[in-house]
Amino acid sequence: MPEPLLAHTELDRELGAQASACGWYVGFSGGVDSSVLLHLLHRWRAANPGAPPLTAIHVNHGMQDAADDWQQHCEAVCKKLHVPLLCRQVSVQSGPAGAEAAAREARYRVFEEALAPGAVLYLAHHLDDQVETFFLRLLRGAGVQGLAGIPASRSLGAGRLVRPLLQVTRQRLEDYAGHHNLDYVEDPSNVDLGLDRGFLRHEVLPLLAGRWPGYRRTVARASEHMAVAARTLRAVLPSPETHYSVLGDPGVAVNELTAADVGAVKLRGWLQSRGLQAPDRAPLEEFLRQLRESGPEARPRLQCSTFALQCYRGCVYLLPEPPAPLGPAALAPGEVLELPGVGRVALEPVASRGLALGEGETLTLAWRRGGERCRPAGSAGRRSLKQLLQEADVPPWWRDRVPLLFLDDQLLAVGDLWLCHSDRYRQRPTGDETLWCLRWERNIGRAFD
Repeated sequence: MPEPLLAHTELDRELGAQASACGWYVGFSGGVDSSVLLHLLHRWRAANPGAPPLTAIHVNHGMQDAADDWQQHCEAVCKKLHVPLLCRQVSVQSGPAGAEAAAREARYRVFEEALAPGAVLYLAHHLDDQVETFFLRLLRGAGVQGLAGIPASRSLGAGRLVRPLLQVTRQRLEDYAGHHNLDYVEDPSNVDLGLDRGFLRHEVLPLLAGRWPGYRRTVARASEHMAVAARTLRAVLPSPETHYSVLGDPGVAVNELTAADVGAVKLRGWLQSRGLQAPDRAPLEEFLRQLRESGPEARPRLQCSTFALQCYRGCVYLLPEPPAPLGPAALAPGEVLELPGVGRVALEPVASRGLALGEGETLTLAWRRGGERCRPAGSAGRRSLKQLLQEADVPPWWRDRVPLLFLDDQLLAVGDLWLCHSDRYRQRPTGDETLWCLRWERNIGRAFD
């Protein structure tokens, strides 16, 4: 028996709960799922004039030959609906977990940066996505938290992420799109049997549906039970307190993790609180064994699918994403550079304690190679950069990717840590000078799911 046609009124509870948000955003790929969600949100707002303003976000990963065509399609759809569209192009560097995971990280970074405090981002994950995620995690040996599946909502940056379609089947979305004559793009990766999700979707799950037609609801109910169990476990055994390195890396004290079994539960809970999926049981247990048995100066490391954990000076830290190959780059006042694995850097004007630069002057941004020396402004003498970084307790994984600012061969600044004493350093501007300083936003401890 076919399911009833999806109506925007089915979202009254989910959307009404977010009616006080300062703004609504929707992730819009141009595929059928996000096209239906955008159309539903548009109709719901038309029926509820007091709803927050709606903006679509399209992330162009450049991973498909038709990526630019998809962006143009999204622009045309949003123009027709009179919905503002933010388009962002990202450069995807394949990491240990592959290109798809790297693309997801880049996409969520765009989403996070777009959200103002109190804003809501809607994503179009649906019931079939939830079921597929459950089985994929089951086959990878996930525990209670992993089998809880995709959360219906969570915090994201300064705002909130909400998935209002998690109880809706893919078939109902496709039926809705057909009924309303929605035009959408087809991602060829969705039918790629070489991908685990594609094989599960097209080869395995149809067999289950033939024997157990209601398996989707049953699996979703099992995920809900797991989510309740996970919340109960966190209440009984709260996540450990988060500590931070000098540069802001989040971490957990080693002594919180050394108890057998409980340590694993605590670490899984802490990772989950940051939106990260815990590693498989075997590597996690080996990492915790090394923590228990190693000396205070040891630095056990665990490389996971989309992140890494590193022990350093009594804490286990969540490391930033692996850096892309880094080379010298030009940086002019007012410019912003995105540096994978490093963050975002910019030269910004300051009222005091900055660098005086001539009109049209450009600095060189480069990386530590050894032998650099700096006299931090206000200090007595020059010292090697290696010594300065060690004394400041900058973690080892950052020491070779702290952005250095040079004018010709003169070192002017070490990230946002120190301005070096030079003929360009000023405590106060002279005359009509503008002083500049490096702002460095590090991509640290981000959550993606």
